[in-house]
Amino acid sequence: MHVPTVTQAVTTGLNNSTASPCEAPYSQDRIPLVLLYSTVLVVGLPANLATVYLTFLQVRRKNVLGIYLLSLSLCDLTYLLTLPLWVVYVNSGHQWPLGSLACKVTGYIFFNNMYISIFLLCCISVDRYVAVVYAVESRGLRRQRLAAAICTAVWLVVALGHMPVFTMPEGEAGRGARHCFEPGQSTASVTGFNYARFFVGFAAPLAVLASTNRAILVNVQASTGLRHSQKEKVRYLAVAVVLLFLVCFGPYHVILLMRAITYHFTQEPCHFENCVYTPYTISLGLSTVNSAVNPILYVLSSDNIRREIARGLNSLRDRTVIRQRSSNSSQHKMNNSSDGAIIAAHDTDKPCTPPLGVEQMFSQTALQTDKKEVC
Repeated sequence: MHVPTVTQAVTTGLNNSTASPCEAPYSQDRIPLVLLYSTVLVVGLPANLATVYLTFLQVRRKNVLGIYLLSLSLCDLTYLLTLPLWVVYVNSGHQWPLGSLACKVTGYIFFNNMYISIFLLCCISVDRYVAVVYAVESRGLRRQRLAAAICTAVWLVVALGHMPVFTMPEGEAGRGARHCFEPGQSTASVTGFNYARFFVGFAAPLAVLASTNRAILVNVQASTGLRHSQKEKVRYLAVAVVLLFLVCFGPYHVILLMRAITYHFTQEPCHFENCVYTPYTISLGLSTVNSAVNPILYVLSSDNIRREIARGLNSLRDRTVIRQRSSNSSQHKMNNSSDGAIIAAHDTDKPCTPPLGVEQMFSQTALQTDKKEVC
């Protein structure tokens, strides 16, 4: 598969350095991964483009949550633009079509997207928790500047943490087998990093998402000012957030944990390639589904965003109707003028002038109709 286990740069001095390289079953994942990546691209690209615009409007209206949603959409959009390269790579039997630099940049974007998305999802849940549970106290805490600073810190920390991708030999796809960040044989450093990725990058964010959404749900259910339908909506959103996180990121990180644990008990050569490679690549591809589902789950569940969409659709509809009526009015005027000219040409006893007041009356009627339509 195309994604590395970061910190595999430390590969010298291994006991198995002279062993023949393992050949992973690359053909097994070709069809499911190509279909998965293509579907995510077709669904996620227009959804995230629309989300970037809608959340930007919310940011201009001083919506704090809009800062986190805009950052999440930009992150997902950046990754989605690399999917065509992964599709070509997988479909060609894991042969990278471009040079090593392109491979490293694409792998770098992948890892940034995964963990920036994970931490921004935590930020969104914490922000919603503070806004719901501490509605009065949060008025002085929830500021756009603070939200922007938090998003910037998340981007910088994750980006700096994955800089070793540019020094890893697995990214040298311009020579040899032209594989781009295929997982190599486990080492002690790789195993330690896999533990860190599981607990810091998955288990801890899962605990944050579960605890904050549970607190939101309990607080909303205890409220007497909300209708039953509103409470049900909050419940569905809370459950969907946690389930989406588990489905998209759970399988991949569980396999990372399994690799870390089995490293201590088995030294069989090519054990990973023979047993776990295909489930690993499928679970890794599954994590990309998050990029397509995020706009639907978070943006469309926001009342402010839905009102923004409704305003845009109403405005578009009004402009369309006004243009249609204006066009009909012009056509009607032209028909009246043509009819008057024809009558005048056949009636030599009467002057070639239209009846007094007809054109003025028509213009006033059309104007009144347009005003009603705008209102």
